Amino acid sequence: MPSPANITLLPDPLRRPDGTLSAAALRELCLGCGADDVGFVALDDPRVASERDPVRRAFPSARTLVAICQRMQVENVRSPLRSVANQAFHTTGHEVDETCRRIVLALERAGVRAGNPSMAFPMELADPDDARPWVVSHKVVAEAAGLGRIGLHRSVIHPRLGSFVLLGTVVLDATVDELGTALAFQPCLDCKLCVAACPVGAIAADGHFDASACMNHNYRDFLGGFSDWVERIADARDGLAYRRTVDDGETLSMWQSLAFGPNYRAANCLAVCPAGSDVLGAFHTDRATHVQQVLRPLQQKQEPLYVVPGSDAAAFAAKRFPHKPQRRVHSGLRARSIDGFLRALPWLFQRGQSLGLSARYHFDFRGRQTRQATVHIADRRIEVTPGLVGTADVHLVADGDAWLRFVARERSLFRLLLTGSLRLRPFARGLLLLARFGKCFPS
Repeated sequence: MPSPANITLLPDPLRRPDGTLSAAALRELCLGCGADDVGFVALDDPRVASERDPVRRAFPSARTLVAICQRMQVENVRSPLRSVANQAFHTTGHEVDETCRRIVLALERAGVRAGNPSMAFPMELADPDDARPWVVSHKVVAEAAGLGRIGLHRSVIHPRLGSFVLLGTVVLDATVDELGTALAFQPCLDCKLCVAACPVGAIAADGHFDASACMNHNYRDFLGGFSDWVERIADARDGLAYRRTVDDGETLSMWQSLAFGPNYRAANCLAVCPAGSDVLGAFHTDRATHVQQVLRPLQQKQEPLYVVPGSDAAAFAAKRFPHKPQRRVHSGLRARSIDGFLRALPWLFQRGQSLGLSARYHFDFRGRQTRQATVHIADRRIEVTPGLVGTADVHLVADGDAWLRFVARERSLFRLLLTGSLRLRPFARGLLLLARFGKCFPS
């Protein structure tokens, strides 16, 4: 692979007389640096509005986003052995970062200011205001730049490479003379194989996605799962007590993730996906063989499933995959601000646990973190709205910091009520509805 110093921008000059960059030359540069595909989108494009402020926080002069993708080894990702699949994720992830680094260095040598946020980690995990930890959502940028469309499994599907890609972004202080357009068709085949493959029911056939189920299992060795593991160590009286709650396999898995990079517990949704012209052939000609050779080994695999007690994932796993033992865990994810608490509610909401509930909650937080919000739960759906909207079934007034300690299980409901840190109107019905609310967000 050529180094940035050896990449040739001719015959098409990189910078036009009007100061814009040539999309053709920039594309040639990116492909020469190792990208399998590339697209461009202006930072002021409404389709990437969610990325504008976070990107400019890291790169104040940013004007254009360059989306790249690189292919993973298909059969590695499809393997039921996690070490084989994770090897593809780790090596390709490092290559994405290295490719973006090459692009940035080449652009700097050409006099163009550029930067590249990480493909995955490191992130801004220490940010105290619970803002999202990633600098840029590569999926949003890639879709806007025309590299693919987000499928039912919530990953970008490239029209040729399918789901077997990892994404990166380069940020430019320059404009490009030709920008990408969104893919005109949806590569997702709606085959529902990702629904059948997910061991914790995170992907539903009707399009619903349970982010918390995916996070608690697939990302067990990351973020919240790691926090939960550390607390289990801290809570154990001795080694024997620790081994009663965490078996040797999980301990070694955590060690491996710390030593060699965090391992995904499952990539089943990507493994079974047949979309993309380069990988569609075998599924198109013989769907039964694809199901037998790719889907069935993942479904039949003996593996622990990490689920929160009382969650939809726990109920799904017990019914659909009774041969896979459950490890009952805490999510380990705790809001550090009231804004973070409110933002997390739609992600953590368990629609199966809300069956039969129809209620409007007014949250009136006082003290250091003053916020007002309305949470409406009905028909197995949740809506979170700023301000006190409509007629509430229960009005909750609480000190914001005390409420966060309650959510983190550091304070009891009784103590909050006794000290006046929490007030409910009406009280008796409010207690019942608050209990139903809690069931929708097991942690």
